[in-house]
Amino acid sequence: ERRITCSVKSPASIDAVWDAWTTPEGIISFFAPACNIDIRVGGLYEILFDLEAPPGDRGAEDMHILALQPGVMLSFTWNAPPELRKVRGQYTHVTIRFHEVSKVETEVTLFHDGFGEGGEWEQAYRYFVRAWKKVVLPRLKYRFVQGPLDWDNLPDLSNIRLP
Repeated sequence: ERRITCSVKSPASIDAVWDAWTTPEGIISFFAPACNIDIRVGGLYEILFDLEAPPGDRGAEDMHILALQPGVMLSFTWNAPPELRKVRGQYTHVTIRFHEVSKVETEVTLFHDGFGEGGEWEQAYRYFVRAWKKVVLPRLKYRFVQGPLDWDNLPDLSNIRLP
């Protein structure tokens, strides 16, 4: 099965990186300008990218946590962007694993699977290869190197390369 796998090392403790993915303050510091999260299995994991869009088109709405192990693993449902209407309602899965490299460095490995084949699924897959590798994980690293993102003045991340 097709699967996106990518990782990044962030200069922060595992607790700080875990909090970045699992608290509203953390999410807003690198992932999206707003969120609704309830960190428990079955809890909401909504990541809202476009607050001006109508409900249903604001981002990863009505996503839920599938599994979690604090400081080790977080897994949640995910959907395609609003412009890919045929596959948007068919959820995929994201699992994030946290590995302590040292007390001040954490490696985050992201796995995204559950993609169908053909049509809009191909577009969704290509979209997420770029989104995770060129946007989300570089923003996570930036957040711990430079500080939280300013959503009105996004930084150039082209110099942040992932392995």
